[in-house]
This record gives sequence, structure tokens and C-alpha cells, in this order.
Amino acid sequence: MEEILMQTLLFDFYGDLLTDKQRQVYQQVVLDDYSLSETAQELGISRQGVHDMIGRCRKILDEYERTLHLVERFMKIREQVHQIQKLAREHEIGEIEAIAGRILDEL
Repeated sequence: MEEILMQTLLFDFYGDLLTDKQRQVYQQVVLDDYSLSETAQELGISRQGVHDMIGRCRKILDEYERTLHLVERFMKIREQVHQIQKLAREHEIGEIEAIAGRILDEL
């Protein structure tokens, strides 16, 4: 999966578990594409501090995913819904029912 997409999904699922400062720094640098210097100046911390915080945030978000697997489950369900859409267009009713059942089991 593309790295920025993965970072965005991790933040969407687990970002609220970061501190306010971590969330703000991560969002500015990773999602909004601010430079480390811009973020450091805006928040009154060092450029190195911003860099270190981004590394810690990535580690924290990755650890949540390793433990909870919410992004993995989301991606699996998303793929199954795409299969349902395709099969619905082809009128494969039995297979649609099977995929829908797997989705419900995941939830």
C-alpha cells in the first residue's frame, strides 16, 4: 500500500489516541505536507523536536495497528465490497450472498 495512504489511514483510525501536540505535529508534517521548519516555528519547538515527534507518532500508530488490526480489517472489507459491486453488475447472486456473509462475520 502506498506509504502516504497508509499513514493517512493510521491517523484516521488511531490519531485521536495521540496527544494534542503529537496529533498537531503529525497532521501538519505528514498529512498537510508542512516542512519540519515550518511546523517547528509555528509550534515553538525545535526542528529536531518535530522530527523526533514524527518518528514517535509513527511508531505509536504502527503499534496500535499491530495490536488492533483496524486498518487491515477496513481494507479487507473495502475489497469485499468492491467484489460485491462487481458481482452485482454480473448478477452472481450466490457469490454476493457469500461475500456479504463474510463481511457481516468481520463486523
